[in-house]
Amino acid sequence: MNRRSPGDLEPRAGAVASVVALQAVAVTFFMLDAAADVAADGLSLHIAVEAVAALGLLAGVMLGLLQLRALLAAGRRKTAALAIAAGALSEVFEARAREWGLTPAEADVAIFALKGCEVAEIAQLREAAPGTVRAQLARVYQKAGVNSRGALASLFLDELIVAPTSGTNRPDIGLAAEN
Repeated sequence: MNRRSPGDLEPRAGAVASVVALQAVAVTFFMLDAAADVAADGLSLHIAVEAVAALGLLAGVMLGLLQLRALLAAGRRKTAALAIAAGALSEVFEARAREWGLTPAEADVAIFALKGCEVAEIAQLREAAPGTVRAQLARVYQKAGVNSRGALASLFLDELIVAPTSGTNRPDIGLAAEN
């Protein structure tokens, strides 16, 4: 199971921070070099061009810092939204498990199935035989009134996704999370 996590934002932020730091070192070097050249030789066209390039690089550093700040803020927002969604899904799952009368073992198997684990993985994680897991999964499907993993997942998505109130009659367009 290869899934991206909110932590995946950190390497991107680290890469942007590294580039901004390198640019800041370059700006410092060019500014000091231009100042030393002006002190030694006076202002010339070459030094003026160097200073303009250094100012452009400084602007890049500032924009990079703003981008890094926005990237980190977006990461915090996404992490918070994911935590809220995970909590909501957990509440929906617990309510459905009680409603269907799932045993704790069946609830565990259902959770692993919803997370995309195969029967063999679930068996290994639960230290159970694959046949036992298949039987528990069949009982989950029966109690939930479905016949597949996809149908089971859709029961939970239906509770978390609200159909649009206006704008379209197509149920697959314009779905928005309930506030």
